[in-house]
Amino acid sequence: MALTKEFKKTVSDRARRDPEFRKALLQEAMNEFLAGDLDTAKIVLRDYINASTQFNRIAKQIHKNDKSVQRMLSPKGNPTTSNFCLLLNAIQKTEGVTFEVNIR
Repeated sequence: MALTKEFKKTVSDRARRDPEFRKALLQEAMNEFLAGDLDTAKIVLRDYINASTQFNRIAKQIHKNDKSVQRMLSPKGNPTTSNFCLLLNAIQKTEGVTFEVNIR
């Protein structure tokens, strides 16, 4: 089922005004990535980046243009491991968070 524009706008609006919600989006993206669901991880990261007011800054940090980053995270996108890691590193710096893995 496709998401409605209203739902996407709601997520985007909340992410713009709520830093904790942005962090939750990032956490969900990383959990999906580590669980092996790259497609969902890319969707959530794309939602985060589209809602982020720092989108251009992230693209510049990894020396890519905006459209290239969007293509990497599109449903058919297939980012290289190095580009994906550069993107995650730039997001950490921009958002002021640190990703860490806990083994239980």
